[in-house]
Amino acid sequence: MADVLNGEPYPSTPQELFKSITAQGEIVRSLKAEKAPKDEIDSAVKQLLSLKINYKEVTGQDYNADSPPTNSRPNNSGEPGTTEGEEDFVDPWTVQTSSAKGIDYDKLIVRFGSSKIDKTLIDRIERVIGQKPHHFLRRGIFFSHRDMNNILDAYENKKPFYLYTGRGPSSEAMHVGHLIPFIFTKWLQDVFNVPLVIQMTDDEKYLWKELTLEQAYGYTIENAKDIIACGFDINKTFIFSDLEYMGSSPGFYKNVVKIQKHVTFNQVKGIFGFTDSDCIGKISFPAIQAAPSFSNSFPQIFKDRTDIQCLIPCAIDQDPYFRMTRDVAPKIGYPKPALLHSSFFPALQGAQTKMSASDPNSSIFLTDTAKQIKNKVNKHAFSGGKDTIEEHRQLGGNCDIDVSFMYLTFFLEDDDKLEQIRQDYTSGAMLTGELKKTLIEVLQPLIANHQARRKEITEDIVKQFMTPRKLFYDFQ
Repeated sequence: MADVLNGEPYPSTPQELFKSITAQGEIVRSLKAEKAPKDEIDSAVKQLLSLKINYKEVTGQDYNADSPPTNSRPNNSGEPGTTEGEEDFVDPWTVQTSSAKGIDYDKLIVRFGSSKIDKTLIDRIERVIGQKPHHFLRRGIFFSHRDMNNILDAYENKKPFYLYTGRGPSSEAMHVGHLIPFIFTKWLQDVFNVPLVIQMTDDEKYLWKELTLEQAYGYTIENAKDIIACGFDINKTFIFSDLEYMGSSPGFYKNVVKIQKHVTFNQVKGIFGFTDSDCIGKISFPAIQAAPSFSNSFPQIFKDRTDIQCLIPCAIDQDPYFRMTRDVAPKIGYPKPALLHSSFFPALQGAQTKMSASDPNSSIFLTDTAKQIKNKVNKHAFSGGKDTIEEHRQLGGNCDIDVSFMYLTFFLEDDDKLEQIRQDYTSGAMLTGELKKTLIEVLQPLIANHQARRKEITEDIVKQFMTPRKLFYDFQ
């Protein structure tokens, strides 16, 4: 039997397989209860049996609904078992790795069942758009996709698509890592000349964090100013607050309800790790994040059209939402959204640590002064250099774990200059202090320019971006 579930490869960890079996069992029960056609039930049962066979191969034990797998995994090498604590952990709320190099993205692609953005795809993008692809693509910062070739097919055949991305407004000040999806989305909007919707999930932040509704919505407005400052075209961009928009858009809410009807409690528990003690708001929220993937959620933009495909640029921790969405889409007669996944932006203290709004030294914030940027990089940016100048000159630095170099891969656009820095630092010709100085010289004007643009964003401009309206686009 092919190791494919709903068109996607099977999960590779015991925990994920266990959750998939639980969810598939619920599907079988639902089909039987609904007296579905026999061939549909038989197909679902075969998938369930195949999952259980996979589970036994991975764990060495039969599936038992009352006995989730333990954290240690058997292996046949005679070496100690791998503990879950040594594995990368990625979900929409938590990203953990024990490696100073950061998440192993090749393993994550296999685990999530997405496709790697390889040279063939990058070359095709270059041919289709007639210009050099963004350095985020060239350097593997956006490294994984789902159905990007379908989007390129649509563009070549003059068929419509639109962009959708979002932001969970959990604090007033955003950091430079939050800019990554918006910088790339702005580029996509420019090169493809298509409309864009940006979801502000203030409802999610209210449900997950100790915020009032007023605070969550206030953060939406402040974060929207930073997003607008990235340079989005007001004639092609609609920014919306879930708290505000869902109550005024029957099309959006109808899609939320359609999605909710086709996802069971067991499925969201399996996908997102929800427990019986989580509030029902959390359990129902994934349908809200899924709804913008469908064009008729925005009747003011697309009228009642349901056939316009969506392309979602996002960090890969958001992929579980859209795996669920892609599973539901054909059941409700909509095209599956396509995705482009970015890697994670590292904390100053290293790729294995977490950036936190409560720790001002964990990242460079968009409100930081030139002096604060300099101090943070010099004092807190994790170094891949050696302990002494003599040793560094002899052995060189490690760009794979050096945060200053990692940041330059995001923000230094000159490929030749970046490669020269890599060679100089690796050989020992460049010292850590010189590398940090180079990063400071890149970040200071970048943040200053962003702050200058943001100062020009008035409340009235935010209101214009957030007003439901017709957007301008070429396709019919």
